[in-house]
Amino acid sequence: MNIRPILYVEGLLLSILSISMAFPMLADMYYGYDDWKVFFVCIIITAFFGSALVLSNQGMRFNISTREAFILTNTTWIILPAFGALPFWLSSLNMSVTDSFFEAMSGITTTGSTVITGLDHAPTGILLWRAILQWLGGIGIIIMAMSVLPFLKVGGMQIFKTELAENEKAIPRSSKFASSIAIIYIILTALCALGYLAAGLNIFDAIAHAMTTISTGGFSTFDASFDHFKSTGPSIVAIIFMTLGGIPFVLYLKAVKSSPFIIIKDTQVRWYLYIIAISALSMALYLTITQNISFPKSSYLSLFNVISIMTGTGYGHSNIGHWGGYAITMFLFLMAIGGCAGSTSCGVKIFRLQVLYSIIKVQVKRLLHPNGVFLPHYNEKPLSKDVPTSVMGFFFVYALGFAVLTLALTFVGLDFMTAISGAMSSISNVGPGLGEIISPIGTYQSLPGSAKWILCAGMILGRLELFTILVMLSPRFWKH
Repeated sequence: MNIRPILYVEGLLLSILSISMAFPMLADMYYGYDDWKVFFVCIIITAFFGSALVLSNQGMRFNISTREAFILTNTTWIILPAFGALPFWLSSLNMSVTDSFFEAMSGITTTGSTVITGLDHAPTGILLWRAILQWLGGIGIIIMAMSVLPFLKVGGMQIFKTELAENEKAIPRSSKFASSIAIIYIILTALCALGYLAAGLNIFDAIAHAMTTISTGGFSTFDASFDHFKSTGPSIVAIIFMTLGGIPFVLYLKAVKSSPFIIIKDTQVRWYLYIIAISALSMALYLTITQNISFPKSSYLSLFNVISIMTGTGYGHSNIGHWGGYAITMFLFLMAIGGCAGSTSCGVKIFRLQVLYSIIKVQVKRLLHPNGVFLPHYNEKPLSKDVPTSVMGFFFVYALGFAVLTLALTFVGLDFMTAISGAMSSISNVGPGLGEIISPIGTYQSLPGSAKWILCAGMILGRLELFTILVMLSPRFWKH
């Protein structure tokens, strides 16, 4: 196994991370916070390790094998949070190593769980750093989902390997894919920031929220999240761009090359929008009947929170933990469903539900017509034989991972609602949980350190689609 290409790529990523630290440093200098010195030190440390890895491994032609790609993916999502945690650990917030790593892991995986209280008065640099971590994590997730996972055949993602090959003319070649995605990502972030500015936010809050909206991360600059705003304008902007963040970014590239209608023609996007609409409408009716809230207001609150939870953004708007049993159950299911593959969102992903639905239809038809020949389809195309097995395996491992995380959290002392919603939130990269402690208006600060490390494990498991990590636990993986 050749580890030099792995070290070279990780050095490049650390170098990018060090450059990103300059922005919060400048923000602290501008607003008069002494934490700019912390970021300066962190830049030196991160840049030293990044440049050392790049310089000591450059000048060679690298060919990364499948096994090396697995190792690169896993180690990257551990090393980046480790260095990303340095500003939290060294800052004036006096955060522990556990809390610092938890916050960085939550940021880079776009989970959005937080241990920081008093955000309204926190240093500007720290607030911006949280947003930058989520923004970088979001674009990293998109590129990984469309460039790496399809070729590693993780959880049925090989479907998109076929789609990419069939649409060479609509999508740039692999060498230009990352830059094309980055341009779309930056444009959407800029439009979102302009929307927030028009809705009345100052420029700093607009940029910070734009970065965590389009990445479906959900870090806010206020403890009350969107309850902080007195008007509905910012929430409407968030609804629009959270929804856009949950759509496959590769479709935006296709839309630019051909027609915008290609986005709506995609069956995964249609399912995504149908689930949002049906869930929000049923929730609105439930709130109107049981909570005595007017239908227009309940519709607005339901739509915001359904999109926020389903896309894994996790912005808080009203205490959804007090909405009743139906709402809590619905939100738990929405956490699991997640958004579309190839987006910044989380969860099982819509396409896997579609594949499972197609498999069930085929099984029913075979029971009715034993001699018939039926094949499961996705996007009106027959699936290869390995996809159904891969998808069903993913569902099993996802359920098993959720169960193990829940049991582990109850073992370290968490109550049932906090444990079950925390486990679902971490493995689905949603952020807030349910119950009194980790609701959208609460934080993870009061949880024991052991629970935070368990949740960190859940975040990286969910973000890397489970199998990417589990395959490395097999002894056969390490044999030549």
